[in-house]
Parts: sequence; structure tokens; C-alpha cells
Amino acid sequence: MKQTLKIIAFSALATAAVIKAVPALAEPAPAQNVSIVHTSDLDLGSKWGRAVLDHRLVTAAFEVCGTASNVDLAGQNKVRACRADVLAKARAEGGQLASRGAPITVASGQ
Repeated sequence: MKQTLKIIAFSALATAAVIKAVPALAEPAPAQNVSIVHTSDLDLGSKWGRAVLDHRLVTAAFEVCGTASNVDLAGQNKVRACRADVLAKARAEGGQLASRGAPITVASGQ
């Protein structure tokens, strides 16, 4: 009888531990922020068209990287680094895709 109670108690504790662990294990991976920059309406042969494209890329980088509180210096540095990285990738990709009028995907891995 004593052995049976030990087995029941152990089973109950093991089941409770598994049930508590399931939500932590089932959390999805953090979502990647994405913005689409349309280029089909731009004339990239003109200085104005290239300036508008660059402005759109900068705006998209600000959107995907978000903001940090003014008192969170580490957070502000992370956001600043994210923007620089995202903008560099978008500009590199943008030169090739925009010449064909294809949209540019601006994404952050945060």
C-alpha cells in the first residue's frame, strides 16, 4: 500500500511538471519585423527618384527596428545598430531590385 501511494505521488508530481513546462516549450520564435518598399513608381535614372527611394528605405528601417525609451541607452544603441544594419542591407538589395521595379523587402531580425 505504501509503495502504491509513492507511485501515485510521483506520477502526480511528474505530470504537474510536464503540464507546467508545456507553455514555455511551446512559445513561438520571435517574429521578424518586415516592411515592403515599392519602387515601381520611381524613375531611378533621376536624382529625385533615387532620393525618394532612399527616403522610403530609411522610413522602412525605422518601422522595422522600432524605438527605445529615451532613458534606455542600451536599447537606443541596439535600435541605432539595427537601423544601420537593416538600411545597409536594404540599400544593397535595393540597387538590384529597384532597377527592375520589384519591391524591396526590409526586415529586422530582432
